[in-house]
Amino acid sequence: MLRVGLTGGIATGKSTVSRLFVECGARLIDADVLARDAVAPGQPALRKIADTFGREMLRPDGALDRDRLGKLVFGDLARLEQLNAIVHPHVAVAQERRSREIAGEDPHAVIVYDAALLIEAGAHKRMDTIIVVTADEPTQLRRLMDRNKLPEDEARKRIRSQMPLADKVKLANYVIDGTLPMEQLRKEVRRIYEELTRLARKK
Repeated sequence: MLRVGLTGGIATGKSTVSRLFVECGARLIDADVLARDAVAPGQPALRKIADTFGREMLRPDGALDRDRLGKLVFGDLARLEQLNAIVHPHVAVAQERRSREIAGEDPHAVIVYDAALLIEAGAHKRMDTIIVVTADEPTQLRRLMDRNKLPEDEARKRIRSQMPLADKVKLANYVIDGTLPMEQLRKEVRRIYEELTRLARKK
């Protein structure tokens, strides 16, 4: 198998690119899904979040209040790092377990691990190849405000809470412009996927 880390900034088009890789035949592991599973009711990470940030981070039904937690940690680096330190180890274990399952089904699989915080969490060190999806900040801002219905100041905070894209690009094996028209984007993903399948077969 070939482990491919797919990352980028918030609202750069990473999810669209991951979907296009799946269209090509890649197997997807989504860090957001693993993180949601990690903080589901009854999970140790959720209990730790409540202990660390207060019971008010839980909704009346016992589930995580994502909006409230997001407002607390975005723009506060120390609190964001606390949250990541709770969640990321659980995500890493789940990602490795899922990778082994996929490899058991297809030893030459191209596994795309879609993770916004791939590099910040140190997960890029477990990957064979890194892809970074980029976009200019005005595009990120517009997309984020539209998608999440956020005011501009809150959207800027979320963008700036992440590692600068320029620093992520330095670690990339491939860089994809997430502002390309869809057909161009599809062709670029197809070209890269064909290279990745060749690498996977050699492993």
